[in-house]
Amino acid sequence: MSLVNLLFGCWHKNYSFPITARGSRRTPAASLTGTYVVCLDCGKEFAYDWHEMKVITSIPRESRVTAMPEPVHTLAKTA
Repeated sequence: MSLVNLLFGCWHKNYSFPITARGSRRTPAASLTGTYVVCLDCGKEFAYDWHEMKVITSIPRESRVTAMPEPVHTLAKTA
């Protein structure tokens, strides 16, 4: 690891070839699209979109949960 990476963090410019995860044990990055890449400098995994042929750095807004669940006390049965 270089001194620049220690001070400023990794810029994630050097990726592995896309890897498609098979089976039930998937990494968090692969659980989004089924395919991921790894930064060869720091080892962090990123989801990869084969259709767009690009690294996905964040979860799209439409797949994020926006509604808050109801509090537990309102779900309790009242007698």
